[in-house]
Amino acid sequence: MNILSIQSWVAYGHVGNASAMFPLQRLGAEVWAVNTVQFSNHTGYGSWTGQVFSGQAVRDVVDGIAARGVLPGCDAVLSGYLGDAGVGEAVLDAAARVRAANPAMLYCCDPVIGDTGRGVFVRPGIPELIRDHAVPAADILTPNGFELEHLTGRAVRTRADAAAAVAGLQAKMRPGGPATVLVTSFRTDDTPDDATDMLAADRTGAWLLRTPLLELDVNGAGDAIAALFLFHRLRTGAAAAALEAAGSAIHGVLRRTLDAGSREILTVAAQDEFVTPSRWFIAESF
Repeated sequence: MNILSIQSWVAYGHVGNASAMFPLQRLGAEVWAVNTVQFSNHTGYGSWTGQVFSGQAVRDVVDGIAARGVLPGCDAVLSGYLGDAGVGEAVLDAAARVRAANPAMLYCCDPVIGDTGRGVFVRPGIPELIRDHAVPAADILTPNGFELEHLTGRAVRTRADAAAAVAGLQAKMRPGGPATVLVTSFRTDDTPDDATDMLAADRTGAWLLRTPLLELDVNGAGDAIAALFLFHRLRTGAAAAALEAAGSAIHGVLRRTLDAGSREILTVAAQDEFVTPSRWFIAESF
């Protein structure tokens, strides 16, 4: 399995490619990582050093990969946070190039826009680029609850609201693709206070995975869950199976992170959770 992952990179900690790449490798995938930034650490610390790369820099690296003649063997493209429109356009160009070489590939877009309590935190123009260009090109989308509402213009309070919002998002995705959506950090009026939900849907149905709520605040979990879900969707061909495997793994990693009192997700120390989660959660039809 070969995955082209175009995301940010940090030397210390785990966000972007530094969160997505190792779990994929631990599971046996080859990851062709293209970095959109190189920072000392994630910006949540308040200070950092490093450089932001241009869209052209991303294109240059993809050109070099293409020159190896390997794009027909690329199974998926994965993208996350977009620092500016130029990088976003370069990501979409890369996905189009891979699709031209391998029509069976999947483009998985983590549509990073914002979060509940923080609102929109990306640069102006990025939400529109995602809505108008990335979503129509995507085979898999992994929004959180806030991003689902933002992309669809629908408030999600009930299960019926969620079903309608997901169906609306699927209708905007690439025609002919699997139109698979994973909603993370998802709550409705019947989600217990001590639990959190994830919802996965494709053209065959929808499924809910409920796990215990963990009271911790770390960066990079969304990047990891998008990568895990993509891997297991490629491996199994089934959204429900991917939801169970990815959701169980990320819960195990986050539980161990909480137990350790770590500010950084324990991507390396808890790596066994990616392969054999210590607790397996079962998805139910939604």
